[in-house]
Amino acid sequence: MAELLGVTPLEGLAVVLGTAGMYLTMLIIIKLVGQRMLSSMSSFDMAAVIAFGSILGRAALGEAPTLAAGVISLATLVAMQAGAGLVRTVRRGGRLIVSEPVLLMAGSTVIEENMRHCHVVRAELQSRLRQSGIRHRGEVAAVVFEPSGVLSVLRRGDGIDPNLLEGVRGGELVPRELLR
Repeated sequence: MAELLGVTPLEGLAVVLGTAGMYLTMLIIIKLVGQRMLSSMSSFDMAAVIAFGSILGRAALGEAPTLAAGVISLATLVAMQAGAGLVRTVRRGGRLIVSEPVLLMAGSTVIEENMRHCHVVRAELQSRLRQSGIRHRGEVAAVVFEPSGVLSVLRRGDGIDPNLLEGVRGGELVPRELLR
């Protein structure tokens, strides 16, 4: 029974290192693939995330998982997540972890280069425009790909407060007449 519950100090260290390594690997993959991976998941994306979690768990817990290894792994993940939260509060550190928002549409103009950079296809953009009640592209002031992977649609009308576009890659492309 003891072997199902406990771990040796060396096994505990292996769990911490394995968990930290897999966590950092996952952060790098998300940074490379893009935050879109975690926003609007299709069934394929959901299956991939479940597989990632399974692989991460298996690699972190080792050959014969124990209760102690699970607790150590969970504590390591919580500590790393808290550490990432602290890093996000620092300007440079925040950029390492969180992607910047990116302008995908300036007025009715689609910015193809930014679409490619964010791995967003035109069908996804059009779907989000429809969900936002946009009937034609002339109603659009801007579309921003947010760090969370969500597309924010800003309508023409009263004008956009320029402060809302601060830090948005390509924000300077929004026509002046659409700003307030």
